[in-house]
Amino acid sequence: MKILFLDQSGKPGGAELCLIDIAKPYRDSCLVGLFVDGAFRQLLEQNQIPVEVLATEAIKVRKESSFTQSLSSVTALLPLIAKVVQKARQYDLIYANTQKALVVGALASFLSRRPLVYHLHDILSTDHFSPTNLKVAVTLANRFASLVIANSKASQAAFLEAGGRSDIIDVVYNGFDPQVYQIDRTNVSQLKTQLELEGKFVVGHFSRLSPWKGQHILIEALTHCQKNVTAIFVGDALFGEQDYVRQLHKQVTELVLEDRVKFLGFRSDIPQLMGVCDLVAHTSTAPEPFGRVIVEAMLCGKPIVAAQSGGAIELIEPGINGFLVPPGKPDLLAEVINTCYDRPEYTIAIAKSACEIATQRFHQTNIDRQIADLLSRTFT
Repeated sequence: MKILFLDQSGKPGGAELCLIDIAKPYRDSCLVGLFVDGAFRQLLEQNQIPVEVLATEAIKVRKESSFTQSLSSVTALLPLIAKVVQKARQYDLIYANTQKALVVGALASFLSRRPLVYHLHDILSTDHFSPTNLKVAVTLANRFASLVIANSKASQAAFLEAGGRSDIIDVVYNGFDPQVYQIDRTNVSQLKTQLELEGKFVVGHFSRLSPWKGQHILIEALTHCQKNVTAIFVGDALFGEQDYVRQLHKQVTELVLEDRVKFLGFRSDIPQLMGVCDLVAHTSTAPEPFGRVIVEAMLCGKPIVAAQSGGAIELIEPGINGFLVPPGKPDLLAEVINTCYDRPEYTIAIAKSACEIATQRFHQTNIDRQIADLLSRTFT
């Protein structure tokens, strides 16, 4: 099956990392079309996945855009749509991996007479999107998509609640290669020394720095923890969120936590950095569509505490493979951190169980099979 994948981003976020894994089995006959150049293109090339940047300038419409802004953006998209239509005629189907890709892919699908798949990596709600963009996404999916793949039951439920068709949507979780998360303990020890974390109980937070990702909640939780507890934040701001970064640094200073908080910025050595951690924290204040970090922590053999909403509820069974706390509650987050600090044997047992469960449940081979079956049933 020849697939034209479409993605709006030049930066490798969760949806883009998922796309790399999905495209690998088709790399001999597929193409990934990007709407902007960047590090994501380089990652695709490193994985021997054919890629081409199709747009000459970035799409300016944002998740909170109004109807007028969205309409003017569609006009600006016409050259890109024309190029996608030309490309699509060389492939069996169009696979839109993001919302902007859905807009382009839907119109290209109609004009090229190629079927459309929409991979839904978002919770379509007003927590994340303007009412206009919600309406656009659901309307286009209902009208043009033959198949919608949701990355969690939470994403599926939000799609249906927003008016999406129940007969076109199926749930397939993100897939992972467990081998990637097998960590060399010597490298981890060296990294811990480099970061001056020896003798510390390290809580890791892995996400872009954004208000809804809730880094401020973990910082507040530290004030209720043992002084030996240190937090590392891996990630940086995207999409103009530098004001929040400044707020985080100000919060650290005001709480006198400078020696217990480290901001490491964007890093590519995520498994190794997770290996440094004694606990990984997920603190999103709005429902997370899936939560790749949660599964990655499990595969690294690290205990995970996550906000009790969205896709996280589907990934974690409290006391079996991790911990859940209500979103936005630093005092309850601190209780879990203190439990893990005080009961290391209990915590290690939970982490081991989580690794075993995640290896089976989210193995990339199983996920590839699920997607292949869906594509086969839908398009043959």
